[in-house]
Amino acid sequence: MTPSRLRDQPGFPARFAVACLLVIGCKNAATDLPPPFTAPLTLGGRAVSAAQLNHGASVYTQYCRPCHGVSGDGAGPSALGLRPPPRDLRLGVYKFGGVAAGQLPSDADFIRIIRGGLQGTAMLAWDVPPAELGDLIQYVKSFAPRWRNESAGEPVTASPDPWPGREADAVRRGQKIYHGLAQCAVACHPAYVTKPEIYAATKELTGMRVTAFRPDLYQAVAKDSDYGVKILPPDFTFNRLRAGEMLNDIYRSIAAGIGGTAMPTWKNVLPEADLWALARYVRSLVDLRDDRRADELAARLLAQPAWTPPPPPGADGGTGDGGGDARADGD
Repeated sequence: MTPSRLRDQPGFPARFAVACLLVIGCKNAATDLPPPFTAPLTLGGRAVSAAQLNHGASVYTQYCRPCHGVSGDGAGPSALGLRPPPRDLRLGVYKFGGVAAGQLPSDADFIRIIRGGLQGTAMLAWDVPPAELGDLIQYVKSFAPRWRNESAGEPVTASPDPWPGREADAVRRGQKIYHGLAQCAVACHPAYVTKPEIYAATKELTGMRVTAFRPDLYQAVAKDSDYGVKILPPDFTFNRLRAGEMLNDIYRSIAAGIGGTAMPTWKNVLPEADLWALARYVRSLVDLRDDRRADELAARLLAQPAWTPPPPPGADGGTGDGGGDARADGD
């Protein structure tokens, strides 16, 4: 068909315009690609060759670019509408490393996350061949300037779990740690016991008296983060845990903390036995998910009678329970 006859076809102007846009778009997509590396980079204290980085870029295009974007900004063509949004790899901030929160993760952490994915997100488990995985990780690092000047943190290592054979004791201890010592429900995660139980656990483990609770005690509270969005801490009886739900996964998340969020590092803050007890308690809450027991627990907590703190020392003629005052309402 000659050009003149093409122009005479119905709808030709619109089709011609779409074709032009597609051509222009393809051309832009091609020219948006970053230039190839021509020299090695030092990343995390290690020299990475240009060949490795260029190979990693090719692997990244295949597995990561649709969501994380050509520049690693988390704004790839498939990112629109994803919640949580894909990580902006340029920040050099990582949530689920097996290092103290805020430090750079190890290559083993990258492998764990790439191979295992992140539950409840669009980050799938990718079976990247071993021959390509190492170069991919180095290329991902190249997006973040931090890697040019810093090295990965020391891995947070797990001690032996002291609770096998005493699981019920561990859960009871973890419940007290969660509500009474670590104060996980003060302003982040939901509470899972009654207010008198929180009062008793806090009094037992800290000597402090709880005098008030936040009004939404049984809901999570959205917190600021280093990712430019507020992050809602998980409700363990409802949400999937991003970095895994096996006992070792939960221990790691508690001990290391969650980078870029309000979740601190608890390693060397709580005794190891309490870290494991807390992990076992969280695991027991995860076991309630999609089970009627979670609904029954929520109904029981919401139906509890109004609570007032016991009188302070001396207010009842000298029979008060002693201890300082504390608020559990996030102030």
